[in-house]
Amino acid sequence: MSLPVVALVGRPNVGKSHLFNRVIGEATAIVSEEAGTTRDRHFGEAEWAGHHFWLVDTGGLVEDSDLPMDSAIRQQVMQAIDEADLLLFVVDAKVGVHPSDARIGDLLRNSRKPWLLVANKVDNPDSTDFYEFYRLGVTDVYPVSASNGKGSGDLLDAVVKAIPETADEPSNATRVAVIGRPNVGKSSIVNRLLGEDRLVVSDESGTTRDAIDAPMSYHGQELIFVDTAGLRRQSRIDDGIEFYSSLRTRRAIDSADVCVLVIDATEGLHNQDLKIATMAWEAGRGLILVVNKWDMYEDKTDKSADKFRKDAVEKVPYLNFVPFLFTSALTGQRITKVLDVVLQVQEQRTRRISTSQVNDALEELLARRQPPQAAGREVKLNYATQVEVEPPTIAVFGNHPETIPEHYIRFLHNGFREKWGFLGSPLRVILRRKNS
Repeated sequence: MSLPVVALVGRPNVGKSHLFNRVIGEATAIVSEEAGTTRDRHFGEAEWAGHHFWLVDTGGLVEDSDLPMDSAIRQQVMQAIDEADLLLFVVDAKVGVHPSDARIGDLLRNSRKPWLLVANKVDNPDSTDFYEFYRLGVTDVYPVSASNGKGSGDLLDAVVKAIPETADEPSNATRVAVIGRPNVGKSSIVNRLLGEDRLVVSDESGTTRDAIDAPMSYHGQELIFVDTAGLRRQSRIDDGIEFYSSLRTRRAIDSADVCVLVIDATEGLHNQDLKIATMAWEAGRGLILVVNKWDMYEDKTDKSADKFRKDAVEKVPYLNFVPFLFTSALTGQRITKVLDVVLQVQEQRTRRISTSQVNDALEELLARRQPPQAAGREVKLNYATQVEVEPPTIAVFGNHPETIPEHYIRFLHNGFREKWGFLGSPLRVILRRKNS
């Protein structure tokens, strides 16, 4: 399932970015005493007591200001309120209740979204400065100090408790996230696959703002296509709509089984395409590369597709295990093939190999090449078994797993792939110590 979103809101300079950095555990947001420092949105994945969620830092909300920057930030905060599953209303305990705090409280009540009131800058746990915030009509006020961390544990306990429950997807449905940079033809491809114009298509980049679920059935298998807004480089996300579009894309990857990365053949393979592909691959999702607008590719020959793929693999070697499809949403060329490959990749990433087969494969690989020996110690690999699916994960047990070098793990990985393929799916090989 997609991770829930928790957004920090409040007026300027109450310490939202300090609190964001405290929870995320790294200084990813710019922190300054100057009001209005946080202009672009920042987000990161947070974890507390086994619960994971996206934490979003927003700019300071300034009411009744016609300044362009204040207006832009206000628009972004409204977008945050609309997007979030839970809101943290941050106030400054040292300043006390500000007139803007009451107006923001009314705004949050009218949003009908769950929210918690967080009184920041309570550096002394015995302080009672924050009591006056009960005037805002809340049942609980959570005092914290973002600078020294006091109270943050109690706040996070309340956060994970307050995040709304989400309904589970049908277990037999395969979720397919259609991802890629803006204006590469994602919506056009989904419409071709669905057989109807369900999604808005425009020549203007960024038309698709939301991640839109579109179910269909193919060969008796339920598929749920998610057409997402294009994912741009973070430095180019300069307004709230684009920021939340990128967040939705990451959430779509998190909740998907298979990711279909759409590339524009006329523009070639960008570094951003590779970053998006790696995001999906490292998340353990199935991956398919769809090179769209192939009908418009210049100087095309019988070997153009092979060269395109070879160039991509030279840049990122794991793409050698990923299927490439060269399509045209405009003409319909090879579009239906996408559905066949989605089913194939999902079957590959969910397949389970018996322990006897895995051990037979390990014996063959050991006969071909033994692991490097450590100084003064005999290194043995004794047996292996598949311990997970989605993505497939094989555990190899031995007496000194910590001494096995990375290049030998790659040898095992490639050997297992030779045997079973796992097309379009990451394959994880982990070394474990054999129990005595």
